Amino acid sequence: MTKNHLNSLPEWTHLAALAKRIALPENHLKYLIRQKHRLDNFSLSGGGLFFDFTRQRIDAQVLKSLLNLAKACKIKHRFNQMMTGELVNTTENRTALHTATRSFSHASVLNNGKDVMPDIKRIRDEIRQFSGDVHSGKISGANGQLFKDVVVIGIGGSYLGTEFVATALGSFSDKKIKLHFLSNVDIDNFGTIIDFIVPETTLWIVISKSYTTAETLANTSQVLSFLDQKGLDPKNHMVTVTSKGSPGDDPANPVLKSFHMFDYIGGRYSVTSAVGGVPLSLYLGFDRFKDFLKGAEEIDIHANTTSEEKNIPLVAALISVWNNNFLGYPSQAVIPYSSALSKLAAHIQQLSMESNGKSGESHGALSASMNGDGVDSHCGSIIFGEPGTNAQHSFFQLAHQGRPFPIEFIGVVNPYHQKYSGKSKGVTNHQELWANLMAQSQALAEGKDDKNAAKFFPGNRPSSTLLINDLSPKNIGRLLAFYEAKTVFEAFIWNINPFDQYGVELGKTMAGTIRSEIAEKNKNPDYQFDNRDSIQQFYLNVLFNHKIT
Repeated sequence: MTKNHLNSLPEWTHLAALAKRIALPENHLKYLIRQKHRLDNFSLSGGGLFFDFTRQRIDAQVLKSLLNLAKACKIKHRFNQMMTGELVNTTENRTALHTATRSFSHASVLNNGKDVMPDIKRIRDEIRQFSGDVHSGKISGANGQLFKDVVVIGIGGSYLGTEFVATALGSFSDKKIKLHFLSNVDIDNFGTIIDFIVPETTLWIVISKSYTTAETLANTSQVLSFLDQKGLDPKNHMVTVTSKGSPGDDPANPVLKSFHMFDYIGGRYSVTSAVGGVPLSLYLGFDRFKDFLKGAEEIDIHANTTSEEKNIPLVAALISVWNNNFLGYPSQAVIPYSSALSKLAAHIQQLSMESNGKSGESHGALSASMNGDGVDSHCGSIIFGEPGTNAQHSFFQLAHQGRPFPIEFIGVVNPYHQKYSGKSKGVTNHQELWANLMAQSQALAEGKDDKNAAKFFPGNRPSSTLLINDLSPKNIGRLLAFYEAKTVFEAFIWNINPFDQYGVELGKTMAGTIRSEIAEKNKNPDYQFDNRDSIQQFYLNVLFNHKIT
C-alpha cells in the first residue's frame, strides 16, 4: 500500500515548524491569553453557539496556517459533496446523508440519482402519527392501557445518541412515558429493566439496520420469550426500526409498526433519523423532536455555507488536528458543566473514535485513506469525559499536574430549573457552577509557580469553551450537529473515511467462532474445547463451572 503523503503538503510542513516555535517558553499560554484583543480574535459566534478558543496554544499565525490547510484539503467542498449526495463513503460505496434527515428545505438530495427527501419526510410523518396515537391512547397496550414505559433494544449507534438526547431533554418529558435502554447483552441489563416495568404497559423498540447484530438479537430473543410468558403478543407490544426487507421487517413476524432506516445513514450519525425519532417522539412529543431537528439543521447550514474563518465546527476540527498531530496530545476530554449533558461524552466517544480511529503507520501497517492509499499521520483522539464539577473531583489532578490533555468545556447560560435560588457563600448553585467552569480553564492555562514541587502547576494546558444559551431541544440539536460536523471535518483533513468501521469486525468474527463452540457444549456436555489455547480454555471452563477454580 502506498502512502497518502499528507505531511508533504507545504501547509502541513509549515505548521510543523510553527509547533516548534509555539513550544518556546515565551509562548506559554499564560502569555498568549494576555495578548490584546485575544477574545475578539480567538472566538466565534454563529448558529446559536459561542466558541471560545482563547486558551488554545495558538497565535494568529498558527490560526491562519490551519485555515490554509483547510483550504488546501478542500474540506468545505467535501462537506458540501457529502450533504448533496456525492459518494463520500468510498470503502462501502455509499453516500452519507445523515444531514438530510433534519433538512426542512424543499431542495432535492440525491442518492444514486434518486431524491431521498420524499422517504425521509414520509418517515417523519409516520413518526408524528404513531407517537401521537400512542399519547392519545389510540394505540395502547394490553387491555387498552396506555403505554407507560418504552424500552429501546439496540447497541452502539442504535442507542448512544438517543440516550444522550433523552437525558439532556429529560426535563421536557411530560408524556408520562419512561425511557429505558437495553443495550448490553449482559442478562443483568435485561433483568434490571424487567424489575422496573409493567409488561402490559411497555412498548419495546428494536433498532438494528441489518437485524443481524448478535447482542441485539440475543436481547430481542429474551424479550420475545418474556412476552410469551406474560401472554402478550409482539404485534401489540413491539416496534422495529430497521432496513426495508430485513428480518425485522418481515410480515411473517408481525409487529406493531416497522420504521425504515437507510444504508446512507451510519449508526453513530442516526439520531435524527427514525433511530432517535421514534423513541424521542414518544418520550418528548413529536413537536420537541422537530425542534431538535431544526437546531441540527441550523448547524448543518452553518457548517456548509460559512467561510472557513467563521466556521465553528471547522475551526474546532482544525484545533483538534493541531493538538493531535503537531502538539502531540493523543487524547481529549469533553467536560460539560451541566448534569443534563452527562451522556454527551459517551456519544462523542463513539462518534469520534469509531469514525476517525484509523491511525497512521504502526508496526509496518497502514490504515487506508479515502483514495485507498496508506495514511502517514495519526488520526483520531482518545475521547473521554464527565460532567463538571464531578470531573474536578475525579481526574482533574492528572489534568493539572499529570500528563496533559486538551479539554472541551461546555457551558449552559441558563439552566432549566431556575426557580431554586438558594445561595451558599453568597452565590446560587448555577453561579457556583460557572465560577468553577471559568476557574478550571484559567488555571489549566496559567498554572501556578511554587517552590514546593507538590504545589507547582505547570499550566500551558489547552482548552476551549463552547456555550449554548439553554437546554432547549433546538440547542441540543445544535450541539449534536456541531460534534458530527467537527468529526467529519477532521476526517476530511486526514483524508480518511469517517463513515465505515471495519475496526470492530475482527472481535465480532472471533466471538462468532467462540459462540459456536459454546453452543456445541450446550448441546453436548461432553464436548471439550480442544481447539482453544490454554488461556481460552480456562475462561470457558470457568463459564461452565460457574466458579473460578
